[in-house]
Amino acid sequence: MKKIVWKIVLALAAVALIGAALVWYRNRLDTGAAAFQTAPVTRGDLLVTISATGTLEPEEVVDVGAQVAGQILSFGSDVNGRPVDYGSQVAEGTVLARIDDSLYAAEVANAQAQVRAAQAGLQRAEADLAQFKAKLNQAERDWQRAKKLGISEALAQASYDSYRSGYETAVANMAVGEASILQAGAGLAQARAILRRAERNLGYCTIISPVKGVIIDRRVNIGQTVVATLNAPSLFLIAKDLTRMQVWVAVNEADIGKIYPGQPVTFTVDAFPGETFQGLVGKVRLNASMTQNVVTYTVEIITDNRDRRLLPYLTANVQFELQHLKNVLQVPNTALRWMPRAEQVAAVSPETTAQQATRAFPAESAPQSGGDSGAAAGRKPTGLLWTPVGEYVKPVWVRTGLTDGHMTVVEGEALSEQMIVVTGVKTLTSGAEDTSNPFTPKFPGRSRSRSER
Repeated sequence: MKKIVWKIVLALAAVALIGAALVWYRNRLDTGAAAFQTAPVTRGDLLVTISATGTLEPEEVVDVGAQVAGQILSFGSDVNGRPVDYGSQVAEGTVLARIDDSLYAAEVANAQAQVRAAQAGLQRAEADLAQFKAKLNQAERDWQRAKKLGISEALAQASYDSYRSGYETAVANMAVGEASILQAGAGLAQARAILRRAERNLGYCTIISPVKGVIIDRRVNIGQTVVATLNAPSLFLIAKDLTRMQVWVAVNEADIGKIYPGQPVTFTVDAFPGETFQGLVGKVRLNASMTQNVVTYTVEIITDNRDRRLLPYLTANVQFELQHLKNVLQVPNTALRWMPRAEQVAAVSPETTAQQATRAFPAESAPQSGGDSGAAAGRKPTGLLWTPVGEYVKPVWVRTGLTDGHMTVVEGEALSEQMIVVTGVKTLTSGAEDTSNPFTPKFPGRSRSRSER
């Protein structure tokens, strides 16, 4: 009987042990086993750039306006014989549009009549002057004879005074005639000036292209009335040469000191995804602008557009090339940002850590041992990487250099090409792989790692 009881007790104990083992194993699966997400230290080229956004602009644009008011009657023809429109090729002197010229033609006719009247007035003044000259000659001869005779029985006092007065009057009339000629000449010049102005206004009714180029904007339609005020209304926008384009980029004041003429630039446009275009910095405009307390400078970038694929006013994502480093060790930026939990760090002697930091930073003091082993005496090391050792990680002190936003140049005696460094943590939960970063916010409903429970 006792044997049976013992067998039952042993069986119950075995069942309890098996159940406890199953519960422990299930809890282990639910808790999840942490694994590291890694990347190798690579050697290669690194291009350091400044990113900015700009707009493609034609290198030279001419805004053609109207200097007179009136209704648009018609458009001219481009080099291909088609009516002028968006994208039309035009030569210098091409008729772009015609404005109703009836009022200006009437002004020309009126001005021409005024010129003819002024010419007639000048001719009359000249005739009057000739008449005054003849009378002056007669009065002068009479006066000369009177002076020879003098006042005597042959020439009375009244006659003597009359000849003298006649002569003086003729001289005055001669001056009046000369003044009349000057006045008539001035009137004729004024009338001719009015005529030239009227003819010029009449000529302005025909809008002519001042340059050879491409029409990138037509701002009027047939039948529309343009009104010329202090500012001439814009009718057409002509780009002289679309084979050369510019990118106008707003650069922050913190980066403008790194920009210089002739600097190589690359840029992309959404119209041609995956394609990179080349350019050079032309000049930096000195008239800065301030938007929300941020000072920016406009930088002009010159680029070749012989195939005319680049269109005006496309948005360009620009990269100013600052430095091109070749054959350097580099790691992902995430590797420099990642930090392990205390239980994930392998046991490394403080002396070993200090020696490694001293080799990485020979000009600085090694990190102090103890709880502040990650800080150098007097200042913190430039960077810290973590390399996996089984289920743990150990620190690797490095000096960081330039970065392109994704990769960073690193230096250190403990570094080597293809060394594996940790960039994050991936947790295996219930057979499913969940890659996560300890700094990534967690959302309700997602599996939690051991450290989060």
